[in-house]
Amino acid sequence: MSREYPVEKYRNIGIIAHIDAGKTTVTERILFYTGISHKIGETHSGESIMDWMEQERERGITITSAATTCFWTPSDKEKAKENEYRINIIDTPGHIDFTVEVQRALRVLDGAVVVFDGAAGVEPQSETVWRQADKYNVPRICFLNKMDKFGASFIDSLDSIKEKLTPDVLPVQIPLGEEDSFQGVIDLITRKLIIFDGEFGEKIREEEVPEEKKEEVEKWRSQMVEKVVTEDEKLFDRYMEGGEITNEEIIGALRKGVLNYNVVPLFCGSSLKNKGIQPVLDAVCRYFPSPEDLRPVEGVEPKTGKEISRKLVDEEPFSALVFKLANDPYVGNLAFMRVYSGKLSGGAHLLNANTGDKERVSRVLRMHADKREEITDIYAGDIVAAVGLKGVSTGHTLCNDANPIMLEEMTFPEPVVSIRIEPKTKEDQEKMGTALRKLSEEDPTFRVKGDEDTGETVISGMGELHLDIIVDRMKREFKVEANVGQPQVSYKETIKKPAEAEEKYVKQSGGRGQYGHVKLRIEPFPDGDKKLEFVNEIKGGAIPQEYIPAVEKGIQETMDEGILAGYSVVNIKSTLYDGSYHEVDSSKMAFKIAGAMGFKKAYQQADPVLLEPFMKIEVIIPADYLGDVMGDISSRRGEVEATEDTKGKLPQKVIRAKVPLAEMFGYVTTLRSLTQGRGNYSMEFDSYKEIPHNIAQEIIEKRG
Repeated sequence: MSREYPVEKYRNIGIIAHIDAGKTTVTERILFYTGISHKIGETHSGESIMDWMEQERERGITITSAATTCFWTPSDKEKAKENEYRINIIDTPGHIDFTVEVQRALRVLDGAVVVFDGAAGVEPQSETVWRQADKYNVPRICFLNKMDKFGASFIDSLDSIKEKLTPDVLPVQIPLGEEDSFQGVIDLITRKLIIFDGEFGEKIREEEVPEEKKEEVEKWRSQMVEKVVTEDEKLFDRYMEGGEITNEEIIGALRKGVLNYNVVPLFCGSSLKNKGIQPVLDAVCRYFPSPEDLRPVEGVEPKTGKEISRKLVDEEPFSALVFKLANDPYVGNLAFMRVYSGKLSGGAHLLNANTGDKERVSRVLRMHADKREEITDIYAGDIVAAVGLKGVSTGHTLCNDANPIMLEEMTFPEPVVSIRIEPKTKEDQEKMGTALRKLSEEDPTFRVKGDEDTGETVISGMGELHLDIIVDRMKREFKVEANVGQPQVSYKETIKKPAEAEEKYVKQSGGRGQYGHVKLRIEPFPDGDKKLEFVNEIKGGAIPQEYIPAVEKGIQETMDEGILAGYSVVNIKSTLYDGSYHEVDSSKMAFKIAGAMGFKKAYQQADPVLLEPFMKIEVIIPADYLGDVMGDISSRRGEVEATEDTKGKLPQKVIRAKVPLAEMFGYVTTLRSLTQGRGNYSMEFDSYKEIPHNIAQEIIEKRG
């Protein structure tokens, strides 16, 4: 059992961006130049390899993150096996409804190429994915795409990245020309002009920089050198004394800066015109970390909760994180996992550290988008799909039974939109349950709930498009026809002040009775990312230890059902501080019922309120329509936070605002009519806020 590629030659990367920045086109070019595909697939013509789902090809957008493996030898190295790098790539969606796909990909990646539209610079979703990459400390490279597009501007896009994302962005290339006159890129390290020839830009030619550009190149280059020498004390001293810094030393210092999150190199090109992709591949190999450059991965011992860590090498015990589940029509359930430490052969038994169950890995696959290659052994640093796992969920850790570790789980945003759904026929009814269960296993932001009052099924997700795709997948993949209701907002309930309650559940009906007695205190817990913070303050055995979890379960189930208007309750700290039990009559069920009843009683005295999701919107419009659009936002209970001018050759107005989701259904039609079809907007979830009293009353009355 030996490695095909040494761990230092591994690069695990993601391609992330705002929708329509050209992310999938960039990935398609990477696959073509690395020899994985022998023709170039285009997103707009529905032929891309990474967008393999029917819905992705029809809509020209990425919906699921697709994984693939390719190989690359940097241009300054001789083409030989020992110089080749293995690059595992995850191409992620740009649409905000599928943010979970970006989040879970970033959790397991060691580097991200962030793609920007050269005519738009930083767009709202670019900011969201950037913050997610910050959260997981992922080193980045920026690629300014579409430099041939009308309105493209290198300087304006660079300024917007510096202003909105990071002052550490550092051009290592500049374009030769923009818009129609874009010809190639100038490498600031080698001071050479790179031209991409051949039908698909596969022939690379280096030329001298045109005379009129030389002064500008030296100015950019000295800025770059000045920034990178600060990464190395000896280099810095030599630079300050006027010494020469070699190209190899610049590359070494750039790599150091990227690994320390101090430098974000900026590249440029046009993926559609096959210009600028190969230098990005070189940069992935040169500047991004291999698994062995990373800090040991942190986790806890499942039984004791003691903190432990693992080095990212083959010699450590096996540990891997499941970051995505997918249902494959040919092989069944696939569990995508990132191997952090150790090695494994197919057919091995592993421990699921989250559930305590043993799992058998029957087969291991290396994925190339929707194609797959069966492999026998996996090693630290690999990203693979396992077949045969029964009880795993996204975020679970698989590890060696003798050396268990539980890696940090993933947290996902709560759904904000719901729709009612019912099967068209009896046959559909039987299939619908299976389909919804499988889809919710794949996607942690998709929830299914039965409405006990009406017997209907309610599905919830991150937006209208998200649920539209779910219903479409049900129809195509599971052959389920369903009637779908209108989108509804997923409201929440919470409390505004503390309250206490005592509840005694006593039942005598001949024979053994029921007895559970609890004293509870509840209070708002606004800063937590948990729905319920449960605290056990029982002293002196007033309630035996085995009944405490039942009290918590009773509270949790009551919160899930909702009290004020049947929406789930969030952000509550509940303390069980006293109670009593009966030697014979007490049971877990009695304490669960007492916990639920006590919570309801306290809740009604704690000033309960309804919360609604507010969305952060960014509207881009010609200046003439500013007044009308702002007036419309105000009429939707929106709060305008800022207006500003876009940079670039076609300045427009940008309105940033926060608006209740309930007021945003059908907004695209209104915006088009207000701006004669020239306005566009993007929207993402911001936070839950209290609903004004009169609107809350209407909602409560409607819910009966």
